[in-house]
Amino acid sequence: MSKKLVAYFSATGTTAQAARALAEAVGADLYEIRPETPYTRGDLNWMNPLARSTKEMKDKASRPALADRDANVAEYDVIFLGFPIWWYVAPTIINSFLEAYDFSGKTIVLFATSGGSGFGKAVEGLRPSAPGAVIREGELLNGAPSAADLDLWVQSLGL
Repeated sequence: MSKKLVAYFSATGTTAQAARALAEAVGADLYEIRPETPYTRGDLNWMNPLARSTKEMKDKASRPALADRDANVAEYDVIFLGFPIWWYVAPTIINSFLEAYDFSGKTIVLFATSGGSGFGKAVEGLRPSAPGAVIREGELLNGAPSAADLDLWVQSLGL
């Protein structure tokens, strides 16, 4: 049996809720990806071209600093990586996280929360940040999926 980690970034708490439910359902450890400078409500106003999130998402080289680097991913075989969908992709802090560790030989399964869009080009945008890892598009975990549904989803992955 492989050791699993649920790592997630949550700007408003929605993805955190999904991550906690997933970790509990599959018996995985939980790790929160936190920015060195937390996002404010104004930072997240995607309609404002001067908002921090807008600037980061327009700059594909943007890598927000992480609050810590103590995820110890070397202990895990499978990493469920969660985030809110921003502009049809993962927030650039997810690239920061992937580039902070060696994911060679790991399986990364994405999960996300979204107000209306799918994964878009999230997998494509993250692959260069985790060379040697297998990144798989997972599920949108909007709402409150049951533990049974989460367990079935993970079982369907064959991990």
